[in-house]
Amino acid sequence: MSSLSRELVFLILQFLDEEKFKETVHKLEQESGFFFNMKYFEDEVHNGNWDEVERYLSGFTKVDDNRYSMKIFFEIRKQKYLEALDKHDRSKAVEILVKDLKVFATFNEELFKEITQLLTLENFRENEQLSKYGDTKSARAIMLVELKKLIEANPLFRDKLQFPNLKNSRLRTLINQSLNWQHQLCKTPRPNPDIKTLFVDHSCGQPNGARAPSPANNPLLGSLPKAGGFPPLGAHGPFQPTPAPVPTPLAGWMSNPTTVAHAAVSGGATIGLGTATGLGAPSIPAALKHPRTPPTNPSVDYPSGDSDHVSKRTRPMGMSDEVNLPVNVLSATFPGHGHGQAFNAPDDLPKTVMRTLNQGSSPMSMDFHPVQQTILLVGTNVGDIALWEVGSRERLVLRNFKVWDLSACSMPFQAALVKDPGVSVNRVIWSPDGALFGVAYSRHIVQIYSYHGGDEVRQHLEIDAHVGGVNDLAFSHPNKQLCVITCGDDKTIKVWDAATGAKQYTFEGHEAPVYSVCPHYKENIQFIFSTALDGKIKAWLYDNLGSRVDYDAPGRWCTTMAYSADGTRLFSCGTSKDGESSIVEWNESEGAVKRTYQGFRKRSLGVVQFDTTKNRFLAAGDDFSIKFWDMDNIQLLTQVDADGGLPASPRIRFNKDGALLAVSANENGIKILANADGMRLLRSLENSMYDASRTSEAMAKPTINPISAAAASSAALSERVPSVVAMAGMNGDARNLGDVKPRISEESNDKSKIWKLTEISEPSQCRSLKLPENVRVTKISRLIYTNSGNAILALASNAIHLLWKWPRSDRNSSGKATASVPPQLWQPSSGILMTNDIGDSNTEDAVPCFALSKNDSYVMSASGGKISLFNMMTFKTMTTFMPPPPAATFLAFHPQDNNIIAIGMDDSSIQIYNVRVDEVKSKLKGHTKRITGLAFSHVLNVLVSSGADAQICVWNTDGWEKQKTRFLQLPAGRTQPVQADTRVQFHQDQIRFLVVHETQLAIYEATKLECLKQWFPQSSAAPISHATFSCDSQLIYASFLDATVCVFSASNLRLRCRVNPSAYLSAGVSSNVQPLVIAAHPQEPNQFAVGLSDGGVHVFEPLESEGKWGVPPPIENGSASNAAAVSVGASSEEAAQR
Repeated sequence: MSSLSRELVFLILQFLDEEKFKETVHKLEQESGFFFNMKYFEDEVHNGNWDEVERYLSGFTKVDDNRYSMKIFFEIRKQKYLEALDKHDRSKAVEILVKDLKVFATFNEELFKEITQLLTLENFRENEQLSKYGDTKSARAIMLVELKKLIEANPLFRDKLQFPNLKNSRLRTLINQSLNWQHQLCKTPRPNPDIKTLFVDHSCGQPNGARAPSPANNPLLGSLPKAGGFPPLGAHGPFQPTPAPVPTPLAGWMSNPTTVAHAAVSGGATIGLGTATGLGAPSIPAALKHPRTPPTNPSVDYPSGDSDHVSKRTRPMGMSDEVNLPVNVLSATFPGHGHGQAFNAPDDLPKTVMRTLNQGSSPMSMDFHPVQQTILLVGTNVGDIALWEVGSRERLVLRNFKVWDLSACSMPFQAALVKDPGVSVNRVIWSPDGALFGVAYSRHIVQIYSYHGGDEVRQHLEIDAHVGGVNDLAFSHPNKQLCVITCGDDKTIKVWDAATGAKQYTFEGHEAPVYSVCPHYKENIQFIFSTALDGKIKAWLYDNLGSRVDYDAPGRWCTTMAYSADGTRLFSCGTSKDGESSIVEWNESEGAVKRTYQGFRKRSLGVVQFDTTKNRFLAAGDDFSIKFWDMDNIQLLTQVDADGGLPASPRIRFNKDGALLAVSANENGIKILANADGMRLLRSLENSMYDASRTSEAMAKPTINPISAAAASSAALSERVPSVVAMAGMNGDARNLGDVKPRISEESNDKSKIWKLTEISEPSQCRSLKLPENVRVTKISRLIYTNSGNAILALASNAIHLLWKWPRSDRNSSGKATASVPPQLWQPSSGILMTNDIGDSNTEDAVPCFALSKNDSYVMSASGGKISLFNMMTFKTMTTFMPPPPAATFLAFHPQDNNIIAIGMDDSSIQIYNVRVDEVKSKLKGHTKRITGLAFSHVLNVLVSSGADAQICVWNTDGWEKQKTRFLQLPAGRTQPVQADTRVQFHQDQIRFLVVHETQLAIYEATKLECLKQWFPQSSAAPISHATFSCDSQLIYASFLDATVCVFSASNLRLRCRVNPSAYLSAGVSSNVQPLVIAAHPQEPNQFAVGLSDGGVHVFEPLESEGKWGVPPPIENGSASNAAAVSVGASSEEAAQR
């Protein structure tokens, strides 16, 4: 059944439920198998309607589908049997034993014998395992708890436990819309049409020249529900919304789990005689019993009604008599009426050719630098590699193929080179931080280079990796160290230490040359997908236990796999030997194709390459062009030919931001396509004057070169004119302001070519919301969003907690935090407050701290006194512990165990405390002043700590040994303050982390504790009060004590937007009010909140028309780390322009 038909079934289910066709609703649920109604199932179990319980289950699973299903049916039939025995109905019990329970004898004969022996007992409770069996009602309730766990863990029920979030009467609304369109298409519409049937299209009988009524004020099929007229579906009735199942990596892919005991695959449900007690669900569920091969005939798919490109289309105001079909009537695509070509391609796709480069030989693989996003790495068909600065069109590096140490290579490789010295590059790729890049060749070897900025490239490792060609290469970070993954013609995948070249793993199991690898991690599980030339897909954990997957890829030949940028969606692109190409999205939980994208040439002339960008678009080189798809729509979005001159299947590669796209062209060319952001970036680089010399210190040893900019006061500004904070140039960029100004003045008449900082000085320039106040609060000391994203929790300096919740409403259907709808300052009905113990401490001197559990159920908090554990629902104090001295100054939950917390103390120690057993497991000493920051990495298994001594320490969480320590590098001429908070926060990759100090922002790498980037405000500027990553780690939000808030690009610490105090503080507010803390929304990357020194909390979002905070500044001189001379204050000249 197509996806469209599936959704039609949901609409019919909703209609039947609203019309009270109760039996029919559940019959359709069971027959379609699309939605398992847990509420109905519970009711039938409570009522003991066992035949209906099994009939309903049969629509979703059968007894022998998997071990979860088997246990579900066993528990139900065991309960039915025990109830018959309890009623002394032995004939019924025998019937159940023979008809229902005997099927389990083949799996556990001893269990069946024991069940049979219950017939001989006067009371089955004489059996020890059943001695606690109570009455029927309680036994059913206990069993139901177990059944719900089994159903939720069963992969066959995945995605079937939650009813789609639909507006009331959705089917009726669609019919109304259809009738209105039919009426508007009438040649002689009447004002009040009489709709008598839905069986044929509507047409007005008598012409009267009347204009068709609008759908909004004249619905034709009964009245549409008004906003708020009915409670949302699921608030009552059978469709109870349930939490979405947690995605588990490789769930359902594991078709042949190993029998060797292994933490990642062991565990499972067992059936037994005793009362249901619990479920030991495996961390990686086993596969479906019947693996599904991806379909060869793709089903019709369509975008959701709220997808970006649909929601932006407007309804036509009038229709011509010649029009046979309305335009953009519905967002759905019906067979035969594909609408992909009807869309205008979004402006943020790179479609405009901005550069044409001549490589000298044919490009085979390309990759943009992950940080310096205009640096392009290229490998060619003759073994050459090159680095291009596409902004300046300059080729920085060209290396011809050469074996670095032939004597270290295997004899077969040496012999092959003598016989045929020709070598091609199969793959080039950067390491995640851009410090290394790898080259996989068509003969045996991989070469790893280190990159030190500019044109400095050094040989790092040469590995004789495979017998035959090395077909693909990737970097990964398992087990706390950077690794190189390769695959080759010898049918193996190998993992190498990126520092030493030592081989760590060899994965064998493919029966054909391995074509590609795709490493990834999810939920703390590291794994590798691989594809081979026989079309097989396999998956490997970093162990020697063999492949966990054996599936066929569409096309069954050359296939590559890639995740979306946020790591949540998996795609593959493949070409068959016959030239049939396809891109598909996979359902990871089931190991099946979720959707197949349409629009490829019938016979591709070569192997198609693809890429993803922005968590939204797919692109592929096919039919002498680049084709684009929206990830949520199988129809082709658009295609461009890049002004012609492309090969049949061009190679393509996006840069990290998706602003640039490199495309291989005929005659050894490379075309660089750009969107609006990319065009601004390239033009600004083109127009900038810069020193062509690049020093070896460009990446290794940043040199600080503050570039000052003066700011004058102006009567046009309020008394809260922010002070000027100039950006510091970094990484060897020794230009001064005079170098830049002449070119800027010459080009000032062409505003489109000059990047300009986005200044927000008026309330109308962004969305900001001041949250309801509590008169008892004077200063916000700590601020955090709940993990669900629907509330904000603050801790005030007087030890009181405040919780603001956003309820679901017509204006905010998601119930998530937003600046568009005010929340409620929430309190439980008891009226109590969450207030910390303050002991004998002075609240002004105390250092408040708190940490929130992952499920938002508990908050651990301290304000100079004992540490308190609060229930977030009731605000009740669950327990208090650790009375001072010393007092707690920072708290962090262990990422794998909520019972373990790291507690930073004001005596400079860190205590690792187990809440459950009330015991300090370890005491870490290494700082000299109080602890001001703690952050765990679940990837590296380390704890990073920071203190008021400006020192950073890295601790191993296995044995709690100190691994490394380093003091912050302060700006020249600055002395370390006596007491200054240093905060740390891990990047989304769990390898790099942000360091926040009043004198700087910095990005460090945790394994070597190296500073990768720094940004210093000018010495005369306001100090930084706090900063945080956005939820996707692409931005950094920083607050300053002059009340400005700045938004930086996290990749290069370059300022892109500044929110001035006049944008959110009224003119009457004291100039002493400052933002002290800042927090980022956990799901919305462009939303943040600040807590102020007057007790206020403000939430910020960009205007909906903008969608983001400013435009990233250009990357000058090929160095993404260079900070432009942009002040964090506003000059009078700038103010006058605004």
